[in-house]
Amino acid sequence: METKNNTGAIFKNDKKTAENHPDYKGKVNVNGKDMEVALWLKESKSGMKYFSTTFQEPYVKPVHTEIPLMPDDADDDLPF
Repeated sequence: METKNNTGAIFKNDKKTAENHPDYKGKVNVNGKDMEVALWLKESKSGMKYFSTTFQEPYVKPVHTEIPLMPDDADDDLPF
């Protein structure tokens, strides 16, 4: 989903399986930078409900580069 500058969308987290998982998740764009947002519905000691939030840069899967394997006879020139 592409977000316009200074906008975003937050959805209920249907995959929440633990108490520490966020209640809501989404993506926002703030000043041209895409961010992921997570929200937890909390309640203060006085009973007032509020959202606790975190923002982080989107996860980027690391690029895996494979090291080429040497052929079986590659060590024939070694003196030992």
